[in-house]
Amino acid sequence: GHRSHFGSRCFGSSCPRHCQPLFYLAALPGAMSDFTVRTRKFKQNPLLGRKQFVLDIIHPGMANVSKKDLATKLASMYKVHDSQCIQLFGFKTAFGGGRSTGFGLIYENLDKMKKFEPKYRLKRAGVAEDKAGAGRRAKKDTKNRRKKVRGKEKTKAVGGKEKTKA
Repeated sequence: GHRSHFGSRCFGSSCPRHCQPLFYLAALPGAMSDFTVRTRKFKQNPLLGRKQFVLDIIHPGMANVSKKDLATKLASMYKVHDSQCIQLFGFKTAFGGGRSTGFGLIYENLDKMKKFEPKYRLKRAGVAEDKAGAGRRAKKDTKNRRKKVRGKEKTKAVGGKEKTKA
């Protein structure tokens, strides 16, 4: 052992703090895929074409459960034809771990989902693609170049380099 907290020798089994063996970490076989899912506040929302609910997940022995795993489990629970129609978000792990709560939506079809879901969540799900355009700095640069010229030059200033009026 090493020097203990009170100056005498530390012999492992009697040490209260850090010499205890870590047997309990490996003592949970198969706990990596074990989690139970419960739904609360389940609502049918026909106007938005979806079911919505609060999810309670119990996952002892694992830090968190991936949304993909949860979506496949929910798809089998509620017989969803396409697991891409399931949106899960807002998960918070309870203090001490082992339990998480979050929110879930199951859309009737992808069209409804594209219509009502916010863009950032569609991007996250890989349904919507990023809009490409000039970046923030580039837009500012063109605006400031345009301010320096007058009249018909403005259109030229946007396209290429600015023309100076002499």
